[in-house]
Amino acid sequence: MLSVTDEEFDRLITQAMDELPQKYIKGLDNVAILYADEPDEYQAQQSHLDDHHILLGLYEGIPLTQRGAGYSFVLPDKITLFKTPLLQVSADAKDFFEHVKRTLWHEIAHYYGLSHQDMDARLKA
Repeated sequence: MLSVTDEEFDRLITQAMDELPQKYIKGLDNVAILYADEPDEYQAQQSHLDDHHILLGLYEGIPLTQRGAGYSFVLPDKITLFKTPLLQVSADAKDFFEHVKRTLWHEIAHYYGLSHQDMDARLKA
């Protein structure tokens, strides 16, 4: 299996952010972009993970489309990319980067409340 240090993973996440549509990146407000080797127990439970599924990334927060007037003084939303599962689904370094970029976009799209159909359309726009 491919090996990537945390420093390399961090650089790839930054590179992926630079390559995604910037109007969505610049619109992120109060969102922490993090990485971990694997989902923690809480994240796995909340995502209903079982032995037959893996989690590449996770958005934890309240999407913009669901926020009301009383939404204030809250902790940052959180997007976490999981290095080990991303490595497991990747054939090589180029494939790994594409998975990182696609997963990051997927989680950012959840922040905006986009449907899965809208995610693809807006990435290409």
